[in-house]
Amino acid sequence: MSTTETHAETCPECYSRVRERGAEAVCTECGLVVAEDNLDRGPEWRSFSDDETNRKRTGAPLTRSRHDRGLSTEIGYRDSSVRLTGRKRRQVMRMRRQHNRARISSKSERNRVYGFTEIRRLVGALQLPVNVRDQACVLFESAQSEDLLRGRSLEGFAAAAVYATCRTATVARTLEEVVEKARADRNELIVAYDALNSELGLPIGPIDPREYLPRFASQLGLSMSVERQAKAFVTQAETQNIVSGRNPSGVAAACLYAAASECNEKVTQRETADVADVTPVTLRSTYHDLQR
Repeated sequence: MSTTETHAETCPECYSRVRERGAEAVCTECGLVVAEDNLDRGPEWRSFSDDETNRKRTGAPLTRSRHDRGLSTEIGYRDSSVRLTGRKRRQVMRMRRQHNRARISSKSERNRVYGFTEIRRLVGALQLPVNVRDQACVLFESAQSEDLLRGRSLEGFAAAAVYATCRTATVARTLEEVVEKARADRNELIVAYDALNSELGLPIGPIDPREYLPRFASQLGLSMSVERQAKAFVTQAETQNIVSGRNPSGVAAACLYAAASECNEKVTQRETADVADVTPVTLRSTYHDLQR
C-alpha cells in the first residue's frame, strides 16, 4: 500500500513526522496512531456496466434473525416532494395496511416473528455478538419445527435459545443474567432449556471458569495481575479436581478473590459473590478448598 507523508502534522508525543497509511495517521518514530478515518468515501451505488450509467443500489444483507431472512419489502410514506390527494392518500394507506397483514401468513410465522424480536432485544440487552443472535434465532426456529413450543412460553423459549447458544458458543453468561433481562421467569426458562437440550441434543458442556474472569475483574476494578493470578488458581483447581461439580462462576469468583487477597487488593467476599451471582457460602467453600 502506498504511503504519503504529512508534513503539516506532527506527533503530539514525540513531535516527529506523521505518515498516513491507508485510513490511519501513524508517527514514524514512536508508532502512535494520531488519527484514523474508517469512513468509506466511495459512491453509495454499484455499477454493473462499463459506462457507469446503470447504477444499482443493493438492499440489506440476508440475516437469520428475521423470519423472512430480511427479504420482505415495505411500503414507505410519501416523499416530501410529492403531494398526494385525499383519495390517493387513503388508497396508499389501505395498501400499506393490507401489505403489513400479508407479510405474516400464519400463526406459526407470527410466533416466529415475536420470538425473533425477543431474541434480538435480549441479545442487545446482554451485549452479545451478532453470531449469538443468529444462532439463537436458528435454534428457536428448529424448536418450532420440532413442535416444542406447544403449551410453553414463547418468551421462555427465546431466553432459553439465547442461553443455550451462549453455552454452546462458550460465551460467559450466567442463568441469572439472562433471567434478569428476559421477559420470562426462571422456571419458564429452565423448562424451555431442558426441552431444547433433551429433544435437540445440544452439544453443551461445562463453561470454563476462565471465561468469567475478565468481566468479573473489570466489574470489581481489579488489576491485570490479579486476573493472571486468578487464571493460575483456576489451573491449579482443575489439577486438584476442585472445579468438577461446582458452579463455574462460583469457581471463578473464588479464584479471583484468592488472587486479590494475594496481591493485596481489597475486595470483600460479598462484592465478589454478587458479581458472580452466587452466595458468599459458595465462594467460601471453593476458597477454603483452594487454600488447602
